Amino acid sequence: MATLGLIGSGNIGGTLARLAVDAGLDVVLSNSRGPETLASLVEELGPRARAATPAEAAAAGDWVVVTIPLRGIGAVPAEPLAGKVVLDTGNYYPQRDGQIPELDAEETTTSELLQRRLPGAKVVKAFNNIYFKHLASLPRPAGAPDRTALPIAGDDAGAKAAATELLDTLGFDVVDVGPLAEGWRFQRDTAAYVVPYAHAPQGAGISADDPGSPAGADELRTALAAALRYRDME
Repeated sequence: MATLGLIGSGNIGGTLARLAVDAGLDVVLSNSRGPETLASLVEELGPRARAATPAEAAAAGDWVVVTIPLRGIGAVPAEPLAGKVVLDTGNYYPQRDGQIPELDAEETTTSELLQRRLPGAKVVKAFNNIYFKHLASLPRPAGAPDRTALPIAGDDAGAKAAATELLDTLGFDVVDVGPLAEGWRFQRDTAAYVVPYAHAPQGAGISADDPGSPAGADELRTALAAALRYRDME
């Protein structure tokens, strides 16, 4: 049975764990505080789930999701992720992560920073542009007319194919945006960030209790095409 490893088990990580278990995958969860702090989530998820250290989750996963604050990527274990497909959900929030000059100058992207940290891994940007409650509510079976599409970006075609397989298993279609350098098109504050999946968008944001609404590939492509760099918003 295929296994999803999770480095980070907060809102996005916990939601992905639930979707994975529901889809018949095994799950290995981890966080920065230790496996014992995940006991209640593991109990909720059932026998397909177990808690481990980040290095153990990295080694166990057929896919590994890194879903932690950007400021913490220096602690992501590189060696056990060599050769692995690593899905990065990261977003840059300077008030949380501190100022990162390369990102402020738009010389690189968050996932390119993680790829630099993990030279032996194959990083794919995914799951960063959807509110975790919508991630939980919008999966649909393959072929469903109201199936939602999520964007991915990556530099390795095989890794993107593997990521697409995972997203399909979890209940989503995929729009391939191109290389990691194009991941800015669905970073925070762009047209493709959060709003396409909202039932009642509020400008560039949503309310915490928004129930969500499916967004197909064509709608997502339109939002991606409308993306602007921060410098172009000024």
